[in-house]
Amino acid sequence: MSATAGQAQGERSLAERLGLKPGQVVQEVGWDDDVDDDLRDSIEELTGNELVDEDYEDVVDVVLLWWRDGDGDLFDALSGVVTNLTDGGQIWLLTPKAGREGHVEPSDIGEDATTAGLSQTSSISAAPDWSGTRLVTPKARR
Repeated sequence: MSATAGQAQGERSLAERLGLKPGQVVQEVGWDDDVDDDLRDSIEELTGNELVDEDYEDVVDVVLLWWRDGDGDLFDALSGVVTNLTDGGQIWLLTPKAGREGHVEPSDIGEDATTAGLSQTSSISAAPDWSGTRLVTPKARR
């Protein structure tokens, strides 16, 4: 297997670890120059769709929310994007890892997510510099 094929397979597996599936619509919010382009590319490859931006006006299966300390009010951001989700949709909150500029404390994520009516289901290392936290609406609200 070539190095490129191995890298591509690794990228697909990361997007699959996010729980993404072919055909899903993924909305990206909070893009900036520091986001992980390999993660973005792997999501587009797996879903077969380009990421849609925050101005997209239809419902989406997944919101990819890049968030850094200093970006504003996380509660407001979460409350805003949850309205875009289809039933059973999910938010992947991507924050800089500990020790990186813009790191967000897990306790702040938990508090703001709960206040926004979301449940935290899992956390992963989403990319070399980014942690991912999966947030969903509680089953009673779905």
